[in-house]
Amino acid sequence: MAPFRNSTNVCQCFSASTSADSVPIQPSLLVFSGGTAFNGVVEELRKLTVRVAHVLPVSDDGGSTAEIVRVLGGPAVGDIRSRCLRLSDPSTSEALAVRTLLGHRLPLEAQKAKFEWYDIVEGNHALWTGVSKPFRETIRAFLVYFQDQILRRSDEVFCFSNGSIGNFFFAGARIFFQSLDAAIFLFSRVSQIPTESLVLPVISTNDRLTLGCELWDGTIIRGQNEISHPTNGSLEPINKTNSSARTLPSRIKRVFYMSSEGSNLLHEVFPSANPTVLEQLKSVDCIIYAMGSLFTSICPSLVLRGIGESISSRSCPKVFLLNGTHDRETSGFTASCFVTAITDALNRTHGDPHNSLKDPPSQYINTIFVPKDGQIPIDTDNLSAQGILRVVTVESVHDATAGIIYDPKSLIQSLSDLLTGCTRKNVAAT
Repeated sequence: MAPFRNSTNVCQCFSASTSADSVPIQPSLLVFSGGTAFNGVVEELRKLTVRVAHVLPVSDDGGSTAEIVRVLGGPAVGDIRSRCLRLSDPSTSEALAVRTLLGHRLPLEAQKAKFEWYDIVEGNHALWTGVSKPFRETIRAFLVYFQDQILRRSDEVFCFSNGSIGNFFFAGARIFFQSLDAAIFLFSRVSQIPTESLVLPVISTNDRLTLGCELWDGTIIRGQNEISHPTNGSLEPINKTNSSARTLPSRIKRVFYMSSEGSNLLHEVFPSANPTVLEQLKSVDCIIYAMGSLFTSICPSLVLRGIGESISSRSCPKVFLLNGTHDRETSGFTASCFVTAITDALNRTHGDPHNSLKDPPSQYINTIFVPKDGQIPIDTDNLSAQGILRVVTVESVHDATAGIIYDPKSLIQSLSDLLTGCTRKNVAAT
């Protein structure tokens, strides 16, 4: 089938082919996102396709994830756990019971949290109701292993406040198998995620990685939380949109990865992208940059070597979902500023000049979805100058905590229309 090209650089979507029994093949998508904003549309997306590779960062250092990393080390699993739960099967009473258990958070008050944790790990808590013995023993085994690992760190006192049972299970599995991928596989099977749905860490590692950023005034900030929504050590749930944190002294120039050796001597490191992510990028029908924290949720997956090269080589819809509201990272941004930031990340513009690309924005993004009545100015002339001519307005709703967000049904319908329209043009071109 010959690829279709038009002025918006949208080309060769998913095939119009069908399976042997004439059932249309679902489109395959790859979504770059964080663990929060895109979660609200995951279940609606399932109605369009389950063939989705969810690519997530492993640099979150807030909440109970931070406590796990502080005491046990390893990559952050909070975003991955969050997406796995959203993809999990709620269709039977047992599946719902497992989802409720792994989605449970302990109380904020430290002593109450510790007592409830012991009740859960000993198998006596009401949360186990409805979980059959095989599932109960599998899940509980890794919770017990997690507890054992904590007890072995006698020099560290673990705080269970607001702790996620799913995070504890995930961490126990990762340490037991010494493999992040194996832990994701186990979690996916226990929570009954469709086998066609992939949850992929952008970096497959057992090491602790810290996100850093450089501002245009030269300031270096260490840690995803410090960049996006400083909490001064609070374990309470974060309201990213209405954060009272002061604004950044200047705009963010780039994000990068940091590690430490010896006496916490911080230095930049260059981890490799997960090979499975690169493999998926070669064949998916559509690439999506989801809404969310631009520099701490999306860009950490884009700055790795090979990601920009893979995306720029593809002729398929490459869709950017613009946020509906500003946050600390993007105060004063227009739509074209978001596009510039994504392009710079994929080109690795502000890093090592010997490791950079020079591809134009239109090689990475050819369609922008915009929530109706959103706060981000749509500077059409600048977008056109970047080679991006297709801007699609999508119905929105107002969320009390997140502000203007996409209406899930409208967003998935707009995505379906885009893919279907492209397929028809492909067929006409053959």
